[in-house]
Amino acid sequence: QVQLVESGGGSVQAGGSLRLSCAASGLNFGDYSMGWFRQAPGKEREFVSVISMSGGGTYYADSVKGRCTISRDNAKNTVYLQMNSLKPDDTAVYYCAAILRTLTTNQALYDYWGQGTQVTVSS
Repeated sequence: QVQLVESGGGSVQAGGSLRLSCAASGLNFGDYSMGWFRQAPGKEREFVSVISMSGGGTYYADSVKGRCTISRDNAKNTVYLQMNSLKPDDTAVYYCAAILRTLTTNQALYDYWGQGTQVTVSS
């Protein structure tokens, strides 16, 4: 079955960096756009970033633009989210998700989801 497994979360101080990874299995990775979403305590899950099947197209939420970089390695079936200049507002559970042959920020359309990885940023 399809599995998306996130890793790389943790606790950092404001201004620090983290690189999240999401390893996919059970699907033809190159046929899927991959997205990152996050859910902060007491808030709805929101879009962070998405990357196209080939990696040639990327989009970012305004809240992370200029601080985060999404990338993928199709040979390793893995997508990454490099997060720099972290702020306390970035504290959330981060989820990766896969969508077949579509590039969208609409989380309702995604086909598969990981279990999430916690990111905590202290001031």
